[in-house]
Amino acid sequence: MEALQEVAHISGRPGLFKIVKPGRSGVIVESMDGNKKREIVSVNAKVSVLKDISIYSEEFNKSTPLSEIFTTIREKHGEAIEFDLKGADKEEFFDFFAEIMPDFDRERVYASDVRKVIIWYNLLSKEMPELFADAKEEEEKEK
Repeated sequence: MEALQEVAHISGRPGLFKIVKPGRSGVIVESMDGNKKREIVSVNAKVSVLKDISIYSEEFNKSTPLSEIFTTIREKHGEAIEFDLKGADKEEFFDFFAEIMPDFDRERVYASDVRKVIIWYNLLSKEMPELFADAKEEEEKEK
């Protein structure tokens, strides 16, 4: 899932953004919410590239990359996750995520983190379906 290198989350802003190119005063990004609005994000903004994000596991100093989480979700839930984001409580989020990553650290991973993973997966599945096709091809090459 090398294409995750081109997708970012900007702290304090909803949704995901496609990184278009670096600019003089920051990074030019394009929203992935369907509007395709482009803007420059300041170098002072906290921008997290999805390729660099991972989820804590119970084992000390071990985490699972988001790309592996997304691949597992694709295998278990298909193209979209049907989950009541508004009505679910903390335990329901954790029970859902335990299906995906049984050894995640329940003390360091919050329900809001699981909620973001679900939202991001559904958005990427809709806006960048080629991301998952590429992941399947990479997996087949490794075998």
